[in-house]
Amino acid sequence: MKLHLQNTQGLNVITGYNADHVQVNGVRHDRPLLLGPNVGPLDWSGQSFDTLTANDFEAILAHDPELVLLGTGRRLRFPAPALTRGFAGARIGFEAMDTSAACRTYNILMGEGRRVVAALLFDRDPQ
Repeated sequence: MKLHLQNTQGLNVITGYNADHVQVNGVRHDRPLLLGPNVGPLDWSGQSFDTLTANDFEAILAHDPELVLLGTGRRLRFPAPALTRGFAGARIGFEAMDTSAACRTYNILMGEGRRVVAALLFDRDPQ
């Protein structure tokens, strides 16, 4: 096995996460966000999994990703194919996973130099 030192200085690295937040370069974010190595973190219009629209996903295309990761909260859920159809048409990979898995996968892909964008949703405890 070859191990390579990755230089992630100046890039957005997820340094911590939980069901209700993520830390990017040590800064806590608890609102839905878009994140790429050189993108954001930006507030994302998708506020919850149940309210996602095609427009929420179209906003991601402006960041020229080769792969999009959707973190769906504590559990894995799949959006309707009609919502993510624009990715297939643009030949952009798309993966849905729980937010914890999306955070780990993002860091790996970002460290490999991939043009990945993570769209992360968080679960809120009932008030």
